[in-house]
Amino acid sequence: MDGSGRHYDEVRLGDAFRRSLTVTDTHLVVGAGLIGDFNPHHVDDAYAAGTRFGTRVLHGVMTSAIMGGAVGMIFHGTAVAYLEHATRFVAPVRAGDTLTTTWTVVGRTDKPKHGGGIVAMRATAVNQRGETVAEGDGKMLVRASAAWIAAHARGGGAPAKRTPRKKPPARRK
Repeated sequence: MDGSGRHYDEVRLGDAFRRSLTVTDTHLVVGAGLIGDFNPHHVDDAYAAGTRFGTRVLHGVMTSAIMGGAVGMIFHGTAVAYLEHATRFVAPVRAGDTLTTTWTVVGRTDKPKHGGGIVAMRATAVNQRGETVAEGDGKMLVRASAAWIAAHARGGGAPAKRTPRKKPPARRK
């Protein structure tokens, strides 16, 4: 990446972004250390061989993090804050699997006060066999281009906010 991620005003409903990453044994080992989860499903080959998975599997939170990393690269340099992320795990991920995460824009909310807006996205992660391994939803506050910010500062890009009128105090008799 060249450091120029997508700006809020460059993103449209239905836009899709993809990123792939091959999971290695290092992801399993480092993941266990990062999150402090040394469950034998993740770190013990002999134990894992006797499970329904047959091999060690990646921590769900690491799968979720890999999916989230894709969002970070889509908005590289324009992301203000990753506001929400929820993941549902559908199938195990193993060392050697190549995960391709596709994020699709499903909503946009202008936030001129914050210099951009919130991009709502839905994700699917599939392995190299085309099997869905995880699905997710996320929201990112993304900075807009200078032109969008200037237009909204002048009031040209968004309807004016109405200030509710206050009722006069009731008269005492």
